[in-house]
Amino acid sequence: MSESRIHADRPWVVGIDAGGTRIRARVADAAGGAVLGEGAGGPGNALSVAPAALARHLTDALREALPDGAGRHVRAVVAGFAGGGEGAGRGRAGTALARALDAVGAAPGAVEVYGDAEVAFAAGPGAPADGLVLIAGTGAAAARVQRRRAVRVADGDGWLLGDAGSGFWLGREAVRAVLRALDGRGPWTALAGPVGEVCGGPGKEAVVRYAYEAHPVRLAALSPLVVGVAAAGDGPARELLDRAGAELCATVRALDPRPGEPLVVTGGLVGPGGPLLGRLTEGVREWGLVPVPVPDGVAGAVALARLAGSLDGASS
Repeated sequence: MSESRIHADRPWVVGIDAGGTRIRARVADAAGGAVLGEGAGGPGNALSVAPAALARHLTDALREALPDGAGRHVRAVVAGFAGGGEGAGRGRAGTALARALDAVGAAPGAVEVYGDAEVAFAAGPGAPADGLVLIAGTGAAAARVQRRRAVRVADGDGWLLGDAGSGFWLGREAVRAVLRALDGRGPWTALAGPVGEVCGGPGKEAVVRYAYEAHPVRLAALSPLVVGVAAAGDGPARELLDRAGAELCATVRALDPRPGEPLVVTGGLVGPGGPLLGRLTEGVREWGLVPVPVPDGVAGAVALARLAGSLDGASS
């Protein structure tokens, strides 16, 4: 018998982590927190994904997570969206979420929309309410959270203006290092080989064409090459990782860290096993911080949904 069948007579909650690359949805027992189902959908950035597509991606994730006809069991839903922390993004996220819930036959008593940083922070041990969170994946941003809401944000300014130390930042700097090496403006780097292979040729023309012919954010796909070449001993690649770690530390420092407060970190670069986690850990030690890496924000969204469900029940 499936776990969801066992808990069918009890209320459920749904937590959603809608990131720039994909959406993750998790269904859990409202009382005990047991995971009953999971699903995934396409990109979930509330500002950059078209409203109809956002609703469709959310619906796909919910349908995969929920058994057929089980929407009626859902008591509370919390969703954290990239680009959905405030303003127009939060409004668009809420509208798309309402459409998706209606599509799966769910009419929960509590529905709450958060930013992705807020649910990522809540994924820390004990679902903390106050402290710092850093996300470093394709982009990069940090936030100070109070009473489960972000009250200050550092960076997160996008590929053109910010996201320092992110996967995009590393990929762009790798291309710059290769171009300087190829024309003699900078030291030779072993990055030239793998970057040239991805770009379709070893020369400057191929590298420049690759960088300009599609959306710039795809340069983030080059960041694993920096990690691999640095591990093989390449000096310029190691320097790029050092610089990326320093940029992320500077982003955290901008939030006036307090010794001993929680610092939850997530994203491909600083999450569990992330290539910059060690550098970040060393860099923030002087401020009395110890990073706590989490895989993503879906567990935090579930924790917040369980809280919302209990409050909804208490008020009814």
